[in-house]
Amino acid sequence: MTHAFSALSPATIVTAIESIGIYPAGEPFALNSYENRVLLFRDDERCGWVVKFYRPKRWTTAAIQEEHDYLHELLQAGVRVVAPLRLAGGQTLHHFGGFDFALFPQQAGQAPELDNPAHLFALGGVLGRLHTVASRQTFTHRRQLALASDVAEASAKVLKSGWLTKHQRRAYETVTSHLMKALEGHPTAPAKMIRCHGDCHLGNILGRDEAFTLVDFDDCLMAPAIQDIWMLLAIDEPAAWRAQLSEISEGYEEERPFPHAELDLIEPLRSYRLVRHSAWLAARWDDPAFPQAFPWLGESGYWDGHIRQLEQQRLQLKTPRWLA
Repeated sequence: MTHAFSALSPATIVTAIESIGIYPAGEPFALNSYENRVLLFRDDERCGWVVKFYRPKRWTTAAIQEEHDYLHELLQAGVRVVAPLRLAGGQTLHHFGGFDFALFPQQAGQAPELDNPAHLFALGGVLGRLHTVASRQTFTHRRQLALASDVAEASAKVLKSGWLTKHQRRAYETVTSHLMKALEGHPTAPAKMIRCHGDCHLGNILGRDEAFTLVDFDDCLMAPAIQDIWMLLAIDEPAAWRAQLSEISEGYEEERPFPHAELDLIEPLRSYRLVRHSAWLAARWDDPAFPQAFPWLGESGYWDGHIRQLEQQRLQLKTPRWLA
């Protein structure tokens, strides 16, 4: 079966960029991205750009546009984000050859150091400013986090993939069933849902010194604020994560009250991410980029390890490691 991205040839990429009046000085260079196709280039005036071709049929046009509008809202409010280029007519989302695409200014920088208190404090400030703006409106076309049902949907994709042996299927069904029941006991309803980045890990934060910028809002959604915070904490090391949390929360509270009441959601959110990550890999296996990047997915040992990890996570839901 031919994958949709196979039609995205170098010539198509350049012609798409030129169709909106930007002219690459050379062939765009592919960056390390799997869900979409993301490339870096310089134009004929030596300005750096990143072009993102969205995975067909993943998001609706309205959902992508809502992401773009949110980014410009954040930028206008002084939040350090990278917003897509807006043409004179106001367009940020473009179409060519069956693909939706957008251009973003290149953002240079490095990931923050999570053992650096000054970096953590600065990150807290960035997230506090982000969430201050995020709480002013809601998304209409983006999804809303629903822990138990999202895990159920993800586990069904894994079972459908055919990667698991008969024994592994039984073990996986058992542990994910327990996780879903446990997550039903951790409803997100008491927490206020706001417009979150959704995938706020170190790879999506760039900067220098103590000035950090958030990039790649492709997974933005309605979720509790803690969704944008917990991945920055070393929750496997209670002493370290408490120190990190202290610095992040102090910076955050320069902008708005820190969501301490949502700390109980860290383990449920970790469970959610673990299940969804393997489901994402399995669901994307028809994309040639995935077998090349994740060849171990087809190994039985990977799934044995993943099931053990989910079993351990089920126990953590009962006794969260951050309370140790």
